Amino acid sequence: MTDPAVTENQDWSGIRTGLLQAGERVSLFDPKGRRHSIKLKEGATFHTTKGAIPHDTLIGGPDGVVVRSAGGVDYLALRPLLEEFTVSMPRGAAVVYPKDAAQILMYTDMFPGARVLEAGVGSGALSLSILRSIGPAGKLYSYERRQDFADIAQQNVDTFFGARHPAWEVRVGDLVEAIGDEPIDRAVLDMLAPWECIDAVGERLLGGGVLCCYVATTTQLGRTMDTLRAHGGWTEPEAVEVTVRKWHAEGLAVRPGHGSAGHTGFLIFTRRLATGVTAPLRRRRPAPGAYGVDYSGPRPRGVEDPTQGPEPVEAKLDSGLEPERVESAEAGSPRSADVD
Repeated sequence: MTDPAVTENQDWSGIRTGLLQAGERVSLFDPKGRRHSIKLKEGATFHTTKGAIPHDTLIGGPDGVVVRSAGGVDYLALRPLLEEFTVSMPRGAAVVYPKDAAQILMYTDMFPGARVLEAGVGSGALSLSILRSIGPAGKLYSYERRQDFADIAQQNVDTFFGARHPAWEVRVGDLVEAIGDEPIDRAVLDMLAPWECIDAVGERLLGGGVLCCYVATTTQLGRTMDTLRAHGGWTEPEAVEVTVRKWHAEGLAVRPGHGSAGHTGFLIFTRRLATGVTAPLRRRRPAPGAYGVDYSGPRPRGVEDPTQGPEPVEAKLDSGLEPERVESAEAGSPRSADVD
């Protein structure tokens, strides 16, 4: 158990230095590079297929030491990096993997002292990255529907930082119902239906603030982006997918490695406009059939609903299209494909 009390002289980076101590986690790497995460405990033993390793041979030793198992195999012991901790810590829900967390921090422009809303705390992986970024001067409001997930996340975050982070507040409940009135600078929604929370988050996010939505499927991706467009108070959303491929380089053997990290989710980024300001209509037409008769989701402003009949020319002119472009569009001219 970690002491939830705030410790003195804590810099809240989660970085530990000096000799290895009982109660902290250590990564053991075997000769093939396989990693084993253990929590040091006096008198305990880590058992491997190549023999046992007493914890006491590590406790009190330096970071980066090599220990030998009873079977004569050498293991390298290192304190885990944040990336290693997040993928090996106990979990209840799936975690936001390091490749996506890094993209989120950069694209949302997290900064020390930021006030951040996070919905869907899961096992606390993204919370760790955000807390390290905003520091003790910031504030992270994390919302989670399930109490058991919130408990696991709190245990993981307390373990990594060594105590309860002063900038972190976990709230259990549905975001729309439990959201506080505090103004926020950044927001990250990692949930099944983020489009249901766009209005609530938009009311708290300051003008110029950044919203990130993390979704797993293309259906969620399309619904979220069109909801943001239909709202009108956000910049044109941008969606990205992050993949990572390792490389092998030994002498003349330089080639892609066998390991890679493919699809884990889609990241949607957009910025909040000032209160009462509506985003200009896009001057590029959607692909033919994108919002046809088979489409039933939210319809962006300026996009015709084919089930309601053609849009009056006056409305098209109000959307920013030039008269000759409107005529071309009605005639089905290729010139209407892109009006930039």
